[in-house]
Amino acid sequence: MSTPSPRRVIPIKAERHDALPSADREAIIDICTRLKSLPGALLPILHEVQDKLGYVPKDGVPLIADQLNLTRAEVHGVVSFYHYFRSTKPGRHVLHLCRAEACQAVGAAALEAHAKRTLGIDFHGTTADGAITLEPVYCLGNCALGPSALLDDRLQGRLTPERFDALVARARREP
Repeated sequence: MSTPSPRRVIPIKAERHDALPSADREAIIDICTRLKSLPGALLPILHEVQDKLGYVPKDGVPLIADQLNLTRAEVHGVVSFYHYFRSTKPGRHVLHLCRAEACQAVGAAALEAHAKRTLGIDFHGTTADGAITLEPVYCLGNCALGPSALLDDRLQGRLTPERFDALVARARREP
């Protein structure tokens, strides 16, 4: 009979929250404190964190988990499941291109190809100058005026490559 090999112990390091800038850490704690009593608080908290910071920082996931008494895996699972949430800082402007069927029927695929080529990025990417982050969206509710896009909070309809280029040029001039 052979002797069992000794159990290998893998040390677990406590998660540190000091990788976050203090302003981001304080914002996340404030948001969690205000919203954690809501039923199903995780989604409203994630939305507000992204609204406030522009994204849900990877280093903020353990902090949110601690605040809600959830595992990091639970919080990360929600952030990674929903395409809306970003885990990296976006550009100064976020441009959502509609990929729903109604927009596809009126030229959204060609517009998408033009956008990617013109900006030099794919979906979830940010232009080299940090001006524009390109994101897909699966309906903006502007189906009669497709192809549609949302630049920051401004809905744009009947986009052509020329109108797209003008929209991007204006956005690049804005802070």
